[in-house]
Amino acid sequence: MDRIMRLFNKEFSQISEAALVLGFFTLMSQVLGIFRDRFLAGNIGAGSTLDIYYAAFRIPDLLFTLGAALVSVSILMPFLKTQLSKSKEEGRRFVHEIFTVFFAGISVVALICWIFMPYIAEYLFPGFNSIELADTITLSRIMLLSPILLGVSNLLATITQAFKKFFVYAIAPVFYNLGIILGIVWLYPLFGIPGLGYGVLIGAALHMLIQIPVVVKQGLMPQFTRTIDWPHIRTVVGHSLPRTITLSMSKIVFLIFVSIASTLVSGTISVFNLSYNLQSVPLAIIGVSYSVAAFPVLVDFFNNNNHTQFMTHVMGPIRQIVFWSLPVISLFVILRAQIVRVILGTGNFDWSDTRLTAASLALFIISVVAQSIILLLIRAYYASGRTWKPLWITLVSSASTILLAYIFVTAFNSIPGVQVFFEGLLRIQGVPGSSVIMLSLAYSVGMFLNLILLLSSFKKDFSYSNIFGIKKTFWQSFMTSVLMGIVAYGMLQFLDPYFSQDTTIGVLGHGLISGIVAIALGALMLYILKNEEFIIFTRALRKKLWKTKISHHGEI
Repeated sequence: MDRIMRLFNKEFSQISEAALVLGFFTLMSQVLGIFRDRFLAGNIGAGSTLDIYYAAFRIPDLLFTLGAALVSVSILMPFLKTQLSKSKEEGRRFVHEIFTVFFAGISVVALICWIFMPYIAEYLFPGFNSIELADTITLSRIMLLSPILLGVSNLLATITQAFKKFFVYAIAPVFYNLGIILGIVWLYPLFGIPGLGYGVLIGAALHMLIQIPVVVKQGLMPQFTRTIDWPHIRTVVGHSLPRTITLSMSKIVFLIFVSIASTLVSGTISVFNLSYNLQSVPLAIIGVSYSVAAFPVLVDFFNNNNHTQFMTHVMGPIRQIVFWSLPVISLFVILRAQIVRVILGTGNFDWSDTRLTAASLALFIISVVAQSIILLLIRAYYASGRTWKPLWITLVSSASTILLAYIFVTAFNSIPGVQVFFEGLLRIQGVPGSSVIMLSLAYSVGMFLNLILLLSSFKKDFSYSNIFGIKKTFWQSFMTSVLMGIVAYGMLQFLDPYFSQDTTIGVLGHGLISGIVAIALGALMLYILKNEEFIIFTRALRKKLWKTKISHHGEI
């Protein structure tokens, strides 16, 4: 227990070390997320019930985004560090004030949503019948408690990150997914659809509770207070408002997409969400890990007016994101069917669901590199205190994305040539509900538009000329990705006669061997090209293995 507590309280000062910890536990969380989706797909299937589950998530998720922005790490971190630099007591007072205002505010809004949920659900999901609407209302009301729990957890995460206690922050999502899995496996059979909501609440509670011991040790456990410095709160709200709207726009876009999907074939919402969750795995491991690890350091460099180091610690992670993202995109596109079949292809999730989800995944995954860089650049803006610029860019790109969704879906359903082209390209001819892929395509196009606008704005606002070798990294990674894609596709064709496609083991072996061969040849190409990121990675890997070997030998 003592070793566990030391690990929970360990400080990670280096970005690379912090990113490794975050990446590892993000991977663990995403693995659990994969099992979560597999249980959902297998036990429920891509149909009406799963559509209700994902639709019911949308209002609590939007409420969390709107309310929890006040306690966001990106917003509170600079304020908390400023108060702590004055004294521990000032930091403690600040935490108490934020906690009190947040808890009171979000509780009132959640109550209002609970009362008006029947009207909200009817308006948002016009394709649902009366029974589906009733279940959606019930489940949404249950899950309205989760934004409160996760918001408090966000406040705790600000404290743990301020002291660079990344381990406990990284492990919290693991427990969140464990709670949801508990709801799917045990509570859903007992209570029906409400059981899924109870699992979400258990996960949110675990997400919060796991961070409390570390926060208590720092002497900053949030408490209710009657004395509130309202001018200070207004300053925080003023800074959080742009971020609140920025994050809310992405949730609103997703909500509108789900609303559109509710008018299509039953199961469309499920396919859209499952494919989105699959593309979120590399996004979380690559994009979220680097952006979260970089943020506290970027805040420090900007506060110290160290522009050179600030830009270095923005561009360095961008190079890493490009280096990792492009090969992942290539492999996901080629191996999409194998990925979906292994992860989701069980129980009530049939072959048509698999084909549609794989096609949707392919169109989602192409924007992972854009989404990852966007996360980092927005945090760079927040670290510098410039919170309004990302807002205007997000508003423009979000509006464009919604418009594209309507245009793409309409074109797909009304112009035969468009439907024939995309169904042939993604091999989903004759599969009902294929128009869902237009939502995925619109989302990815919108992400690239967002990135173009953000990069253009970032270069003007931070006036830099050195691109820190990003162009070289891009071309080397791009060429490697093309090679990996060709090799993976060729291996799939070559190995096809040797693996049964009727069993999970056969599909896994088929895709896994193809992927491993592609990765091996990709690594060889990076070695030949003397790619700097690859050299750094292999050196770090050898260093870790060497250290482990010495330690083990010493114990013997």
